Amino acid sequence: MTITTLLVANRGEIACRIFRTCRDLGITTVAVYSDADADALHVREADLAVRLPGAAPADTYLRGDLVVAAARAAGADAVHPGYGFLSENAAFAAAVQDAGLVWVGPPVKAIELMASKTRAKELMAGAGVPLLAPVDPATAGPDDLPLLLKAAAGGGGRGMRIVRELDALPGELLAAAAEAASAFGDGEVFAEPYVERGRHVEVQVMADAHDTVWALGTRDCSLQRRHQKVIEEAPAPCLDEALRTRLHEAAVAAARAVGYRGAGTVEFLVSAEGRPYFLEMNTRLQVEHPVTEAVFGLDLVALQLRVAEGEPLPSPEPPQPSGHAVEARLYAEDPARDWQPQTGALLTLEVPEGPGLRLDTGYTGGDTIGVHYDPMIAKVIAHAPTRTEAVRLLARALERARIHGPVTNRDLLVRSLRHPDFAAARLDTGFYDRHLADLTAPGAGDPATAALAATLAEAVRGPEAVRGPEAVRPTRPGGPAPARFGAWRNVPSQPQRKRYRSEPDGTEHEVAYRTPRTGVPEPHGTPGTRVLTAAPDRVTLEVDGVARQFTITTHADRVHVDAADASYTFTALPRFTDPATHTDPGSLLAPMPGTVVRLAEGLAAGVTVEAGQPLIWLEAMKMEHRILAPASGTLTALHAAPGHQVEVGALLAVVQEDPAATPVPVPVPEETA
Repeated sequence: MTITTLLVANRGEIACRIFRTCRDLGITTVAVYSDADADALHVREADLAVRLPGAAPADTYLRGDLVVAAARAAGADAVHPGYGFLSENAAFAAAVQDAGLVWVGPPVKAIELMASKTRAKELMAGAGVPLLAPVDPATAGPDDLPLLLKAAAGGGGRGMRIVRELDALPGELLAAAAEAASAFGDGEVFAEPYVERGRHVEVQVMADAHDTVWALGTRDCSLQRRHQKVIEEAPAPCLDEALRTRLHEAAVAAARAVGYRGAGTVEFLVSAEGRPYFLEMNTRLQVEHPVTEAVFGLDLVALQLRVAEGEPLPSPEPPQPSGHAVEARLYAEDPARDWQPQTGALLTLEVPEGPGLRLDTGYTGGDTIGVHYDPMIAKVIAHAPTRTEAVRLLARALERARIHGPVTNRDLLVRSLRHPDFAAARLDTGFYDRHLADLTAPGAGDPATAALAATLAEAVRGPEAVRGPEAVRPTRPGGPAPARFGAWRNVPSQPQRKRYRSEPDGTEHEVAYRTPRTGVPEPHGTPGTRVLTAAPDRVTLEVDGVARQFTITTHADRVHVDAADASYTFTALPRFTDPATHTDPGSLLAPMPGTVVRLAEGLAAGVTVEAGQPLIWLEAMKMEHRILAPASGTLTALHAAPGHQVEVGALLAVVQEDPAATPVPVPVPEETA
């Protein structure tokens, strides 16, 4: 059957990416959207769109019945699930086919066989795929430690726990099971040995209905936070040919064992000694599929559609790979603050274009990052002849990107790519456990000079901002002065001062400048620095003999300064600090907008608590976040209740510190990674 109209049962970046291939193939596209996504990029890019009433995933993108009804209403003849949501839901795949629609995915039976990690491992053992021996938690002993607990029915780090002490095992089992039941509707959890310093290596497979199975090389996805991937690359570096062959053969055997068709990924854990162990098979397209596309010169979505139409793959053997590709996931999150997801208006998103660079995103500047979905903004991919060149190209592209709005992990990505261990391909899943503090420490940039550039741009703008920046001419030493400078300060010849706070670290900067009769603002008290050009949106400073350019963008009280080697965000502060602006000691504030999902058992005003004790659980962006007691003492106020929607900074509770207090134990529910 030829596909003419395709509905993508997903949102954001992956929906936009699938639409791109559909446009190239002449296929009409249909989007579905929640109320929160009414103006999202994937809706704007689709030919047709159908509303799914509500905002929460459970009411919208996870409602297979509504998605099938939307496909029929829009006249679609095929459904592509993307990744996440319903992409590995066998019942949904069956419902799509029962409705007479083409399912762009593997057979229902293959999804069912691989849906449970425990059953999948049993099947893989029969196919000769290397496995870690399972451990029965009921009989686990000291020699079995450390253990890894995993949800049988899902991934993404949910329901996953590392256990290093036997006394902690019962509680972690309960927590993992509760988390798995909440995330996947199935509380089954299993245990296996935890491999220290292991690498996450996977093989992309593509299979058709004509007995052809391709193994499209390897990918290394070892750099992870909360068991979720951050940087991926293809091919996986530093694997000898024998190990690559073994991985390819095991992946093909896994695909054939379940009668697989379409795109899938077989994931392995490779020990420090080079022994591979099967982890799971993802019966869908992976987030990191672009690095394989770059290396093999393929469009995996186009191949998915071709296989779904019943056509064979183009040849019995896959094309030969070429070069190296690296992908970085740009998240709206703050790595220095326990990876807290961030929300708000994405004011600017500009990533450099050029040979070897690719941007996959579900956002453009002006969009809003909300609380309901994953905080990934975009994927930036670089492809070059060698790994060194690809890594360098990607790091520089990220460094030069202009990203204004919520805090992102951009600086972490750049530093990770340039870290000596990454450069030398010393990769394992504990990379961030070891290096996060260094990677999130204050950088070697010069925020004080960036603040000076912001101040000079504002000085040039002056009252002309009312008329727009196009009304102000750039100023240069010796050139004509811009019009109307005298109306916005009392004594032009005296130094003027401006205060800024760096975001998100809170460091304050005070800048002094003066504007002489030439009309060109110049720094005051900053030896070795002089102004070469100054305009409302661009300033060039000579600092110790080196000319540096700064691009300045202002949004309300936020000023974004982009330089060649770093980007800065400042909040303009009043000249004098308001002493009334403070928070009572012991206040627990919401670190992000979200929903209060539960409180610690017995939590109420008057109870005593212990420092570091989880008190309140917030849900935001598909994850739960614990709010901990800041000190031992008495809970004097409780403003949070399950179901409450809270904004960032909302007062949730107050703990009055009392070092002599005897804490009343409060049971600790599960935490979602």
